[in-house]
Amino acid sequence: MTSPFPLLHVPNLPLARIIDFMEPDALVSLSFCSQKSHSVIKTLRKTPHDERLHVGGSYILAPFLSLTNCDCVLSTSNSAYISSSEKEEYVKLGGQKVRVKMHRLVEYLITYWEDKLTGLKAITDYVTDLFNIDVSEVRVCKDSFKMIEHVNSKQKTPLEKVVYVDWNVIPSEDEMNYILRDCPCSSQICIYSEAVPYFRFSNNFRRIDCLDISNSKWVTIDNLLTMDGIDIHLENASLTNSDLNVFLRHCLSGGCPRLKLFCARTGSVDIFQVLSGLLDNAVLVEDRGDYTSPFGYSRTLSFGYDIQRADGVTATVCEQMNGTLVIAVWPETTYNYI
Repeated sequence: MTSPFPLLHVPNLPLARIIDFMEPDALVSLSFCSQKSHSVIKTLRKTPHDERLHVGGSYILAPFLSLTNCDCVLSTSNSAYISSSEKEEYVKLGGQKVRVKMHRLVEYLITYWEDKLTGLKAITDYVTDLFNIDVSEVRVCKDSFKMIEHVNSKQKTPLEKVVYVDWNVIPSEDEMNYILRDCPCSSQICIYSEAVPYFRFSNNFRRIDCLDISNSKWVTIDNLLTMDGIDIHLENASLTNSDLNVFLRHCLSGGCPRLKLFCARTGSVDIFQVLSGLLDNAVLVEDRGDYTSPFGYSRTLSFGYDIQRADGVTATVCEQMNGTLVIAVWPETTYNYI
């Protein structure tokens, strides 16, 4: 029979190397074993410069934490879902004993809570402290919306990305205003939900690198003219061809100077109305090829018009079959934001 390896008796230098080679989910599990294991990991682990902590994950009903190169390090679930026949195991977390079990397939710890939002706050605080890392992305739904404020209250670094995903519950006007206007977020905002009835955003848009809205009926031409972004994606928009013409003229004369890719699906784009008064300076192009934006959005530009901005930069303007107007600014640039 193999004897257990006395990991915590290894000298600090080789122990630090061992810890750096271990996967984050394994380190989180190990940190619960004792105060010493927690202290050793917190003290000796070197945080990779490109490591980012994401809160929420893609499955909002079972929130979890993930790191850039690790799918999941810790998750939460409702305590009502755990079988009474399973062996009871507990860890100390958030000042209380919390029931846990290991995921059968992926081998990360699941923590069980009566209130999942409380659990998500607790595991976020635990992992950020253990790994000495700030949260870079929060993905929330209606029930976990307060996670955005919780994270921002705990760290000085603004969030890089905020994603709101909830197709079952419409966000309130206050929540929409908070995401668009008040939430400290440095780079990317995505809103994937049904549109708020009669919602209007009366403020100027702040500088945001990427804006992706699945139901953007509320976005007006006045809103559009205040945007300063790199990627702008508006699904189910109510903008008219005249509005899009005004926005295009705005961009060509120096407005929205950082823009690389603009997509607005209205369902009724007429490229000649969009280019009204601009065709004399436009050049018809076919098979322009695939275009990938700095945030990883891809479009195939099979037919469109090249037109120059005031600074000499070329943009391709095209109408796509699903009623989407695309403005792609050359050259392609990869900033590796995602």
